[in-house]
Amino acid sequence: MKVRAAVAYQGQDRLSLDDVELTGPAPDQILVRMVGCGLCHTDVKALGGMGVPKPAVLGHEGSGIVERVGERITKVKAGDRVVLTYDSCGACHSCRGGNPAYCVDTTPLNFTDGRSGQLGAYRKGNEEIHGHFFGQSSFSSYAIARERNTIPVRRDAPLEILGVLGCGVQTGAGAVMNSLRPEPGSSIAIFGVGPVGLSAVLGAVLRGCSPIIAVDVLPSRLEMARQLGATHAVLVSPNIETAAEIRNTVPGGVNYALDTTGRVESSQQAIAALAPKGQFGFVTIPPGGLNLNISTVMLQGLSVRGIVQGDSVPDVFIPGLIDLHLAGSLPFDGFVTRYDFAQINQAIDDQAAGKVVKPVFIF
Repeated sequence: MKVRAAVAYQGQDRLSLDDVELTGPAPDQILVRMVGCGLCHTDVKALGGMGVPKPAVLGHEGSGIVERVGERITKVKAGDRVVLTYDSCGACHSCRGGNPAYCVDTTPLNFTDGRSGQLGAYRKGNEEIHGHFFGQSSFSSYAIARERNTIPVRRDAPLEILGVLGCGVQTGAGAVMNSLRPEPGSSIAIFGVGPVGLSAVLGAVLRGCSPIIAVDVLPSRLEMARQLGATHAVLVSPNIETAAEIRNTVPGGVNYALDTTGRVESSQQAIAALAPKGQFGFVTIPPGGLNLNISTVMLQGLSVRGIVQGDSVPDVFIPGLIDLHLAGSLPFDGFVTRYDFAQINQAIDDQAAGKVVKPVFIF
């Protein structure tokens, strides 16, 4: 079938809106008509690399309506509303143990196009357009997914913005709610309050943390973090040592720190802000690694751990997040800005400039 897709070409930092052909679905695949799709920083990074072959259709925070299913599909049917999330094999030790975010086949299933040349692939004339990015490639009017990464959702939820739950929101909120799991009254510092960090603030509120300290370079982001429940804000500047500023608020240091920025100096300040036996989590890797002071980690009994997708089991966590949202406890819509799909490059520019926090494309 003919679909409209935003295609990433090798050597280009802009997406091209093209008419391409999409094959399928295969017997174990699901065809979804896209209603909305969030923009994640990972999409922007994938424009320039991350092992994603080009040309490719990116996008991995899709939401939409099931159009057609393969003969082996039993989880959803045509007409169901769904959120698409990361893919996993379902058979490895991690998946069977309830940790699909750490699937041994994460790379082929989410980055290097495990279905290249098969049903569910894109073409433009004789040229293959790689798909299956995060098991969906949802920068397209239609996307192909599998049962593992297709999550049916309730009909009374705002479908056009729900796709952000499939990666950014579940990563941030899950990092606090599932991974760090602070006790009520615990102190936490969240470094970087973009979409993932703001979701972490919401997760910290739900866990009953206090104080909740937001750290960022943009005053507008800090103000939004306060509106969503952060009790304190630290504006990063060359003249202020962030860890010392946090310790002025919490003498002795915070119980938990989460870094969402992927900057070496940010993770170093986060670790320096921890109290003895404190826990540090990070959701993206700084270039060159963390540069940990192992002596500090050992002598203070610190815990350091990487977190993927908020340790989410999507079939459970995403519907739970929707329930919280509709109950008024997870107002992630407060940092969403809607764009027409044709404005995708403008949205990328606006997010990079700090004009918006979380673009969502409406089809």
